[in-house]
Amino acid sequence: MLRATSSGAVRIGSHGMVRWIRPLSKKKKKMPPKKQTSEEKVLLGRPSNNLKIGVVGLPNVGKSTFFNAITSSTVPAENYPFCTIDPTESRVAVPDDRFDWLCEQYKPGSRIPAHLTIIDIAGLVKGASAGAGLGNAFLSNISAVDGIFHVVRAFTDPDVVHVEGEVEPARDLEIIHNELRLKDTAMLNKYIEANQRNIERMGGGGSVDDKKKKDEFQTIVKVRDWVASGKDVRKGEWTNKEIEIINGQYLLTAKPVTYLANVSERDYLRKKNKFLPVIKKWIDENNPGDKLIPFSAAYESELAAIEDTAERNKAAEEKGVPSAFPKIIITGYDQLNLMHFFTAGAKEVRAWTCRRGAKMTDAARNIHNDIANSLIQVDVMKYEDLKETGSENALKAAGKLHIRGKDAIIEDGDIVYFRSGEGRAKK
Repeated sequence: MLRATSSGAVRIGSHGMVRWIRPLSKKKKKMPPKKQTSEEKVLLGRPSNNLKIGVVGLPNVGKSTFFNAITSSTVPAENYPFCTIDPTESRVAVPDDRFDWLCEQYKPGSRIPAHLTIIDIAGLVKGASAGAGLGNAFLSNISAVDGIFHVVRAFTDPDVVHVEGEVEPARDLEIIHNELRLKDTAMLNKYIEANQRNIERMGGGGSVDDKKKKDEFQTIVKVRDWVASGKDVRKGEWTNKEIEIINGQYLLTAKPVTYLANVSERDYLRKKNKFLPVIKKWIDENNPGDKLIPFSAAYESELAAIEDTAERNKAAEEKGVPSAFPKIIITGYDQLNLMHFFTAGAKEVRAWTCRRGAKMTDAARNIHNDIANSLIQVDVMKYEDLKETGSENALKAAGKLHIRGKDAIIEDGDIVYFRSGEGRAKK
């Protein structure tokens, strides 16, 4: 016989023996572990797909020669059109073998490659941060761009006067670096001086808005101290909240830099130059990780002067050294954290520029807001899969067409078909 009690149960046997039965303990259900979510990193710079890169340097280092040559260079007009916006601003096509293959595959009526906007910025001299020379124009123009091609002179020529006398690349690099840093420091100090008294009045309390203003002020002071110590903003470790504040200041040293060493044609062809180790050492010591690309403005100008593309390519082959421009353009594009995806069909093959890490909705917005706002799903073909299978039908038959949601991340080189709830999808 089994008799229940408040603390368990008692079994009474046939001979009157009593046996205590311990109640079964209930196992606690384990809660599933919390899903770990990583915070998306905010990027330094404007959140835009139409980014510009400025050509910066001292006078007589080859900036304008570089700009004039790169905006009239190498690529066939029917495949890579560029548009001159004004004498100091131009759009150049971003070379991409994938785009070329898609054009051959679809034979479209219209071919539009990705492009990079390049601006020739006024020359800089020592003291520009205080208004010397064309310093004010230089610094206002560089504020308007998103990245920098820093051209440094690495050739000697008695007919081309150096603004500082002798050719010393390390000194020239230091001048530009210091002027940008000094201008940033002055801008940040101006902000601090204008707001410090109000922040001090707030004390330790205040509203939510007051706390926001105090956080912003503290971040500006932190950035000012960093720049004043001789370091570029882009080389600092900043939180997302700090980056959002920094982006509102349009600081010069927050912009990514690619260093372009302008060597003589002779040195470029023989791939040897005495100044390159000095430049590389300076970059490694002051801005480690930045790219250095040697080029020759004289050589590039010589090639650009040949109007016929086939003849131009033949001339480069005969010299045995290709143009450095494709590498320079692609590096600048990458430095701005840009990539592109494709839409492809018989009417048009087009490369669309967007920031790395963009969602499908952000990518669709490049084409039209209505498509982005009513986006349902995206058909995605990987370039490698399409090239391997040879056609869209073969790719689909192989089960390699991917269906992605609107919040999925678009990847470099994706060939997409946006399916939206309004109007026709873009292919």
